[in-house]
Amino acid sequence: MSLDEGMQKPHERLAALLTGDLDLVKVLIRERMASEHAPRIPEVTAHLVEAGGKRLRPLLTLATARMCGYDGPYHIHLAATVEFIHTATLLHDDVVDESKKRRGRPTANLLWDNKSSVLVGDYLFARSFQLMTETGNLRVLRILSDAAATIAEGEVLQLTAAQDLTTSEAIYLQVVRGKTAALFSAATEVGGVIAGRPEEEVQALFEYGDALGIAFQIVDDLLDYWGSDATGKNVGDDFRERKLTLPLIKAFAAADEEEKAFWKRVIEKGDQREGDLEHAIALLNRHGALEATRQEALAWTGKAKAAMESLPQSELRDLLIDLNDYVVSRVS
Repeated sequence: MSLDEGMQKPHERLAALLTGDLDLVKVLIRERMASEHAPRIPEVTAHLVEAGGKRLRPLLTLATARMCGYDGPYHIHLAATVEFIHTATLLHDDVVDESKKRRGRPTANLLWDNKSSVLVGDYLFARSFQLMTETGNLRVLRILSDAAATIAEGEVLQLTAAQDLTTSEAIYLQVVRGKTAALFSAATEVGGVIAGRPEEEVQALFEYGDALGIAFQIVDDLLDYWGSDATGKNVGDDFRERKLTLPLIKAFAAADEEEKAFWKRVIEKGDQREGDLEHAIALLNRHGALEATRQEALAWTGKAKAAMESLPQSELRDLLIDLNDYVVSRVS
């Protein structure tokens, strides 16, 4: 491995290895986000799609399909499908969360309006289903349509559990499986399905994506309190938005009456004052909630690694294992 390769992050090395496929995905996305009669659709979509990002989910589909020996054209369709579903959920999420920034840029709902964001998100969902059907593979259609339904279900569950301090870790995991892991596992599973791999390999790919997605979201939630300049995540965003994530759930479960009163004031009632974030972080550290959350992320990456190591050795397999390790390295 060259020095330059050693300095690249795993998703960057994956993108470099799959650059030809990734370029085809980008071309297909531009083609399918076009609209002859509603120019606002490509305007809104381009604002988000072309804002950058790791393209992690479509990369997972491209990598797993190639790793499984697929040499047809439809992994491009599936990767574009995954990206459209992801983009649609981001457009909807920003409306629900009343977000003003995404990837360092103003959100679509801020630049245009909520109606445009919701309707363009709906259009992208419809486009994703068109792309799925073009593969002619009914199982692929079922996997991705199930994922779309699970994502929506997870978002509604998160909405109903928001600011509810009685929310359990089991409910949190259910939310995470819906909002994040469902698309990760679908992205990896369809790579094996389209390649016609044996059922045990397809199951291993599903388990890898599921565990990777859960670890990814746990780490993201942890970085809200353990953020750094390198992550691009602002410390305290989830706290200010009163999101009930795993570190807070663990701290509340261990809290005494005085601490519970504090959490109820800042999360349930939304009465946040100067110094509350610092006090919240102190409570998380007092009860070991941040380290316990980190250990859970490590446990899930261990499951992802074990699933991937059950598959035949290849360069792409090893890169996917490295990607899994990179997810938790951000909080190591």
